[in-house]
Amino acid sequence: METALSLKSVDDKEQALNELLDSVLNKHLQPEDSYEIAALLESMGWNDERVAERFGVEDVFELSQIMWQRMQQKILFTPFARVQKYKLTEIIVELTRNFLRGVIFALPMALSILSMLTLRFSLWSYENLSVELATSIGIGTILSFITVGGFTQAIARRGFFYVIQGYYQMARRVTFYFILLGFIVCIIICVFLYLFNFVIQVLPFDLLTIAILYYFFLNAIWLSVTVMYILKKELTFTGLLVAGIAIVYLFTSIFGIGKIIVAQLVSLLIVSVASLGLIIYYFRKAEQKGEKGIAPRLPKMSVTIYSTLPYFIYGGMYFTFLYVDRIMAWSTHDPAGMPFFIVFRGYYELGLDFALLVLIIPMGMSEVILNKLMNDIQTSQKAFWGHEAEQMNRMYVVQYWKRIILVGIISTLSAIAVYLVTHYVTTLFPSDVGRIIIKDPITKSVFFWALIAYVFVAIALMNAVILFSLSQPKLAIQAIWPAMVLNIVIGFLCTRWWGYEYAVIGLMAGAIAFLIISTLNVVRVLRKLDYYLYVAS
Repeated sequence: METALSLKSVDDKEQALNELLDSVLNKHLQPEDSYEIAALLESMGWNDERVAERFGVEDVFELSQIMWQRMQQKILFTPFARVQKYKLTEIIVELTRNFLRGVIFALPMALSILSMLTLRFSLWSYENLSVELATSIGIGTILSFITVGGFTQAIARRGFFYVIQGYYQMARRVTFYFILLGFIVCIIICVFLYLFNFVIQVLPFDLLTIAILYYFFLNAIWLSVTVMYILKKELTFTGLLVAGIAIVYLFTSIFGIGKIIVAQLVSLLIVSVASLGLIIYYFRKAEQKGEKGIAPRLPKMSVTIYSTLPYFIYGGMYFTFLYVDRIMAWSTHDPAGMPFFIVFRGYYELGLDFALLVLIIPMGMSEVILNKLMNDIQTSQKAFWGHEAEQMNRMYVVQYWKRIILVGIISTLSAIAVYLVTHYVTTLFPSDVGRIIIKDPITKSVFFWALIAYVFVAIALMNAVILFSLSQPKLAIQAIWPAMVLNIVIGFLCTRWWGYEYAVIGLMAGAIAFLIISTLNVVRVLRKLDYYLYVAS
């Protein structure tokens, strides 16, 4: 009888010790040593007298040593909780949702091109614009992407971080902080452009004003669509884009196509204001559904800016990489004469715009693959023993190569489909744009080579998102900046030696560099996945 009571007492003590260890780990998941455990125990109210009475040890430090040894043993030899199983229908629904999420984000690009083919205009372009107007609108559009790229990445990173935890108030505050910064930078750039134009006239002031108006409104729209993306309201922006095109159509139907610039500016104003109003509304609705009484304080904004700076840098470099070849082409000297030192090249622009469609399906597949990869990694943390880390790392390197080959095949098939469908649609809608795509040798050549370049970009983007998901933005920057530099240098040399259409060679060289470096960096991370997961935690 005494033996049974003694065993029961030992079991109770073991259970109490395990429960106390769990409480310590809940306060700090990864204590650095037994001394930190001792400090945590004291902060929880445990002193020498109490631990001696409860656990039969001399003091808090002896108990912390025991708990430290148990924690190490638990990491090395105890598997985590049983992996949750999902039904086939749940898996299919989740994969479909992720695919549509990736595709929907790229859908506005497709709608804009379809609008150009059918209506001969979109929300920010028109088939029969003069070279001067096309140049000013093109400058405003490209500048908006390059300026806002860093802010969209910062919003997506920090805002989404709070959204997935249900802290919508924090997400709203940090999101609107970055939006405010974006508008401040935009205004500063507008003022600088006016002042610079006084010293060295790049454009006549009426055309510069048009460029700045497009630039300002598009900035507001791109910032808003990023917020809609993190709130999973991508379809709303697609609807706004359709509504904006409809407003341009109604305006020009009433006042004539000659007023299309005014129509587009009015429509852009309405869409940008509506977008900002909707994200305020969506955040309020989300906050009402969130848990009450939970309002953690935001970290200092200096800390937030520092932590998101690598994502900001990547965003700016990526959009510069994506559009700098156009600047190289537009700034190439024309022997026939140029009204400005930079001139819109419609034949080059059309080839690139239609080639961009190749990214739509791969973006959807990348979303699926990324979510599957991160779910698998989370599952592996629960299914692998601590001493099997090397085996887990090798498994993910093999799986990565399978995934990158899959995305490569899908991207290639997408490029072939875009090529064939473009020729079919431009034949079905025989507009001036369609005839140029089919018949003009410069546009056909740029279109063909840009399709190949964007296949490489599509695969590299999946690599970049994987690096972001594993909290390695600096490795993504290591891949994008050489790509950007190659695009500039090779594009500049080729356009100056042979002609503006050869700027696409710079894009091709940059895309290949982006793919190679990002692939090597992903493999480097996956080979030490256990270490990077530890760092990320």
